[in-house]
Amino acid sequence: LDGQKVVKVFCHEQEAIDDFVKINDNLRNSAYKANKYANILMPINANIGNISYVLCALLGAVLATNGFGGLTLGTIVSFCTLNKNFTNPISQLSQQMTFVIMASAGAMRLFDLMDQKPEHDDGYVELVNAEIDENGNITEVDHRTGKWAWKHPHKADGTVSYKRQEGGIVFDGVDFGYTDEKMVLHDIKLYAKPGQKIAFVGSTGAGKTTITNLINRFYDIQDGKIRYDEININKIKKPELRKSLGIVLQETNLFTGTVMDNIRYGKLDATDEECIAAAKLANADSFIRRLPDGYQTMLTGDGANLSQGQRQLLSIARAAVADPPVLILDEAT
Repeated sequence: LDGQKVVKVFCHEQEAIDDFVKINDNLRNSAYKANKYANILMPINANIGNISYVLCALLGAVLATNGFGGLTLGTIVSFCTLNKNFTNPISQLSQQMTFVIMASAGAMRLFDLMDQKPEHDDGYVELVNAEIDENGNITEVDHRTGKWAWKHPHKADGTVSYKRQEGGIVFDGVDFGYTDEKMVLHDIKLYAKPGQKIAFVGSTGAGKTTITNLINRFYDIQDGKIRYDEININKIKKPELRKSLGIVLQETNLFTGTVMDNIRYGKLDATDEECIAAAKLANADSFIRRLPDGYQTMLTGDGANLSQGQRQLLSIARAAVADPPVLILDEAT
């Protein structure tokens, strides 16, 4: 369904129908076999208890009539009742096996997801709210001040030092490859000073997006160092590192909710005024106000009621509302 426009543009409706019919036939055949065996086994399982009950009653009646073993009518009735109570749970359990088998495929996928290990994080430097006096002295505070500092604990002597967050990033001889056998980046050197604007220009697959993923540690480098405000990013906790970066990815993902809620996702405690200011900064305010309910317009289906450009502008506003010292636009127009 997501690709129906592409199918129509290339006039491949019949090929898409043929592929669907083929997949649907395979699913139908598998479902038919499963239902056939279930319809055969379930009546048998359901009547096993009844058959054994009748056999016990007949055999007991014959034995009691012939005086075998001193059987009495009460003994036979008790045994038949016990037999019924014993076979009923077994019959019900066997009937449920069909549903268990059908659910096992989905359960395996769920278990594979649950078995995924969380990403390793050995960082210890944190990002904290700070107050900075005229002499440059930094004090950590609990409330939001709009100023941040890196909190660096020193394990050797148990002391803590603070360094103002400015947004300088340095790549120093960085090597990276998705596998150790094949490197895609070699000896990368990059110096991005606070307040500086840098554009990466290159062909598709040159590594522009990869550099973005290295800065926020979606991937770890094989060699070299990446420093953020002169701190090795391996020492910074991953959530703290990513909190300090505003990133607009190539793929724009919006959530079901209002336009205001989607912008506020970049900073959950942002006021309406801050969200509107971020939208104006991203040049999104004008088209938002033309929507049926403005900032309260509901978005569904990943913003299907917006154009691709409008979705990207909302993504930029979402990153801007957090007012990060570093803003990375990955091919954002």
